[in-house]
Amino acid sequence: MDGWLGVVIMVALGVGFAGVMIGLSVLLGPKNPTPEKLAPYECGMPAVGDARERHSVKFYLVAMIFLLFDIEIAFLYPWALALRDLGWFGFAQIVTFFAILTVGYVYVWRKGLLDWGPARVRRVRGQQPTRKVA
Repeated sequence: MDGWLGVVIMVALGVGFAGVMIGLSVLLGPKNPTPEKLAPYECGMPAVGDARERHSVKFYLVAMIFLLFDIEIAFLYPWALALRDLGWFGFAQIVTFFAILTVGYVYVWRKGLLDWGPARVRRVRGQQPTRKVA
């Protein structure tokens, strides 16, 4: 139980500090709201449109691909720490793991999922790329 004492103290200090700061902001903060101050504001621009608009499926696919490659790094750290104990067998495992991920990345790239923007040019089954003339 002695090993957890430091963790408990740090958690108590963190929660206490957060509580004190929130309490001070409630007590000392300005209390004269105006319509301009209560208006939603994000990224330097006033909000336009409905917040419940639909997103393209591509948005979710790119998010899932990002998570996939982000999780890859989570597996890379423990492998790097245990490399000496794993030897050549561990090296072969990580090479296989990266080969599978590389095949997936090339597949996604070839499908055009990583192409963003209005000036996107796609190649479809060997055809020459077509561009819109404005």
